[in-house]
Amino acid sequence: MRVLFPALLAASLYLPAKAQTTEAYFTTYPTLTPDGQTVIFSFEGDLWKADIQNPHATRLTAMQGNETLPKVSPDGKWIAFTAYQFGNADVFLIPIDGGEVRQLTMHEASDQMESWSWDSRSVYFTSGRAGNATSYKVGIDGGTPVRIFPHYFNLIHNVVEHPSSGELFFNDTWESSNQANRKRYKGDFNPDIQSYIPATKAYKRYTDYRGKDLWTTIDRKGNIYFTSDEANGEYNLYTFANGAKKALTSFPTSIKRPFANANGGKVVFEKDYQVWIYDVAAGKAEKLPVKLFRNPVLPKEQGFEVKDRISHFDVSPDGKKLAFISRGELFVSDIEGKFVRQLSRPAERAMQVQWLADNRTLLFNQTLNGYLNWYTIPADGSGTAKQLTGDKRNNRQLTMNKTRTQAVYLSGRDEVRVMDLKTLESKTAVKDEIWAFQNADPRFSPNDEYIVFTAYRNFESDILVHNLKKNTTTNLTNTGVTETTPYWSPDGKYIYFTSSRTKPSYPFGMSNAKVYRIPLEKLDEPYRADKFDELFKKEEKKDTSKTAAKTQPVTGSITIDADRIMQRTEQISPDFGGQYGPYHISQKGDKSTVYFFSNHADGKGALWKTVIEPFEENKTDKIAGTERGASTICEVDGKLYALSGGNINKLNPDANKLDAININMSFYRNLGTEFRQIFYETWANVEENFYNADFHGTNWTKLRDDYSRYLPYINNRGDLRILLNDLLGELNSSHLGFNSSGDEEKITLSYRTMETGIEFDNQQPYKVNRIVTNSSADKHGIDIRPGDVLTKVNGTAVETNLCRDQYFTRPSFEKEMVLSFERGGKTFDVKLHPQPSYFIGNQLYDEWIAGNEKRVDQLSSNKVAYTCMKNMGTFELEKFLIDMAAKLGSKDALILDLRYNTGGNVHDEVLKFLSQRPYLQWQYREGKLSPQPNFAPAGKPIVLLINEQSLSDAEMTAAGFKALKLGKIIGTESYRWIIFTSGKGLVDGSFYRLPSWGCYTLDGKNLEKEGVAPDIYVKTTFADRLENKDPQLERAVQEVLKDLK
Repeated sequence: MRVLFPALLAASLYLPAKAQTTEAYFTTYPTLTPDGQTVIFSFEGDLWKADIQNPHATRLTAMQGNETLPKVSPDGKWIAFTAYQFGNADVFLIPIDGGEVRQLTMHEASDQMESWSWDSRSVYFTSGRAGNATSYKVGIDGGTPVRIFPHYFNLIHNVVEHPSSGELFFNDTWESSNQANRKRYKGDFNPDIQSYIPATKAYKRYTDYRGKDLWTTIDRKGNIYFTSDEANGEYNLYTFANGAKKALTSFPTSIKRPFANANGGKVVFEKDYQVWIYDVAAGKAEKLPVKLFRNPVLPKEQGFEVKDRISHFDVSPDGKKLAFISRGELFVSDIEGKFVRQLSRPAERAMQVQWLADNRTLLFNQTLNGYLNWYTIPADGSGTAKQLTGDKRNNRQLTMNKTRTQAVYLSGRDEVRVMDLKTLESKTAVKDEIWAFQNADPRFSPNDEYIVFTAYRNFESDILVHNLKKNTTTNLTNTGVTETTPYWSPDGKYIYFTSSRTKPSYPFGMSNAKVYRIPLEKLDEPYRADKFDELFKKEEKKDTSKTAAKTQPVTGSITIDADRIMQRTEQISPDFGGQYGPYHISQKGDKSTVYFFSNHADGKGALWKTVIEPFEENKTDKIAGTERGASTICEVDGKLYALSGGNINKLNPDANKLDAININMSFYRNLGTEFRQIFYETWANVEENFYNADFHGTNWTKLRDDYSRYLPYINNRGDLRILLNDLLGELNSSHLGFNSSGDEEKITLSYRTMETGIEFDNQQPYKVNRIVTNSSADKHGIDIRPGDVLTKVNGTAVETNLCRDQYFTRPSFEKEMVLSFERGGKTFDVKLHPQPSYFIGNQLYDEWIAGNEKRVDQLSSNKVAYTCMKNMGTFELEKFLIDMAAKLGSKDALILDLRYNTGGNVHDEVLKFLSQRPYLQWQYREGKLSPQPNFAPAGKPIVLLINEQSLSDAEMTAAGFKALKLGKIIGTESYRWIIFTSGKGLVDGSFYRLPSWGCYTLDGKNLEKEGVAPDIYVKTTFADRLENKDPQLERAVQEVLKDLK
């Protein structure tokens, strides 16, 4: 591809009529030419340049995908940057005066441009091609990138060269890379300014502040600049004076990514989403008022289809009409979906819709300043919406009684409300710990006497009933496990629910849950004799009118005998698999049909029904066509309708299948308006659900207002991601993030890298160094040895001056490869099955674990078992238990390594295993005495290893290990990254995380703020890793051997 700047300038004369010259925002990643007179930056996914004296910007690139992270070479001839033209983040190069775009890296992993060498012949970039992201160097004339620093856990980034000392400056923590937007973190995983001289192996740490020092930049004279939040909790520009940190700015809002021009004198950075320049001589910074032609594409409407995208629906009481929601918009149609009308189009998101009894009015909720509130609207489109509530809490999950005269719904974290559907007024019926999401729907009893709902006790959901007249609430289940999705039987005799009755649902979720029911009284089975006598009763004339055919409400009082009610529990769903629901219960006479979701047949989920009828065995059948799931089920006049796969269907219970209602309807939405709604909904739900009521000392409302000022300047989805993640970063919290992608960002090209497990020499990139254990090249019959030289890939001769990755990166993944090598003057071919590029990271991690185990065996003379958990997921739990079964019985002690552990939710299972102590012995006659239990690690010395990157559930495990006094903890403080989290989806499929459950020690310390401190503090440094030293592991062996004496 060629980019000729004169042509681009000419093209700018023919910009669309709507393009406007405006002061630009979201001008990111600014960089300067060596003379400091021209700034280059990324804007709306392209690179632009502007003269500092006359900052009217012109576009430099127009490639497919985004171009970001530009850096100008010290000689002023080149711009290197990261671009997504081929579906992956690669490093590209263009001449600054125009010319051909050159691709420097060609790997499926994300390659992020960082800096230049001072001779302008090479660039540094960060890549995760070998698992964890670390820095590489590649020449501008091509060739294979060279890894700068070895060791799997050296997370090196933000690399810059010093012009004279030979130092490479860098950071090496998440807090200076993927968590750089998190403000005010303090802890052992903080980023410091560090340097290393490869020639002399001299290592230096320039800062030791507990907060964040990051983003070093250096000019040709050796002047060092960087950012720090030490002064006021905001990133400001700093330098060194006489070896000490010196603040150059004191902004109340943060700067980002400073860059010093090569010749010195100026530092450019981003602040408040605009370009700023610090004048070194003047000692002050000013905004550069960049102006450019901006084409406002977001206000233009985009078309969507309702097909496959319906999220909620209801059927009118007369059975003639549908109301439904798609992408937050409200629609009404006839029952067959042929005649469709879109109702009012507010700049908000509708989520739930119900018909009122008049068949003419809809009750629905939609966002207002981010919170869900209730509205009504004429269903024929003849009027506008009328607001019923104006709460700063989410009003949701509304159900109606049979006659549609009352509704019950949830509000916020703690209220169950009842709405009178005649007056449309609401009142609070119950206040309890219901949580603001992850709820079951509340429901009326068939006679409107009670409402049934769920509330939380010790993180587990109980089923409660509230008597509306007496204003009394009874906990029906009151167990230590979750019972949820309560559903009253139409005759009022039972409450159906879902539960995994022997195991709590938190933090795993319910496993192998079943559908149950509890009789509200001690009901007897029907008698066959009564059925026989009915054969001889005189038949009464039946009313066959449509009115009589409707299910009549239960009018008598419902008696609830709560005494030992759970002992009357009956299982309804199958014994195998997991079942969830019930989604609906139909009743005709004494025959009940229960609809629920299950995977009991073949492990694949679908909607099933179980028919319960006296004197018959329960019969369970699958509803065909529900493999994509089923949620809302409506019943009107005995007819059933179900939402499945984003489409409304008629549910045919006799044929056990769905019949689709085909709704062909196009509609339009404005992405700019949608992005604004997304911003406020995300903010509101964090406000309602964030675990800490003080929001870590921030003013969350003020922050909303501060950041919303930039909403008018958003012109693409990337800007929205930046803005919302910066807002979330203000909370100084873990487990936060906003993710979004849209069709407008899709790139047609995509490339895959085929890894082999062959590790080539760092300096001779086609010469084999070694084979990674358990990789594709580590198979019986494959004989590739160190020193072999790669000569061909699939018959194509390699050129050793080219990037090796280009031979292994293709538009599609190849299942087989033929590699040709030279050894001792002879050539030979090897066939192998390549592996996905992400496999190599796990294999290298496994090698590190195996090396640790070998070291422990050597240091302890095979007395100590070593095991490592990469994370706290169920797969790693199983590996841990298998490892313990194989090793623990033959060893005298245990080292459990949770360093670099990235969390999960199995802390309780690990701690229960570790807590086992011997309590008994048994033996067969004349056999050997054997202990009970088989595995009793607490009867032996245990050391737990943690470090600054032990996070989330690893911190829960470490805190529990300490509280239970199971052994010594060695290492550093843990990350301080532990809030149990979930998340919510948004109108366009975007997603944000909600850290809603704080974690505290028994004496009340917040692990998110304080982490877990070791009993013996030992740090492994960057330099230790370079030399393959592990003082933490060695100390662990020393301590455990000491305990064995």
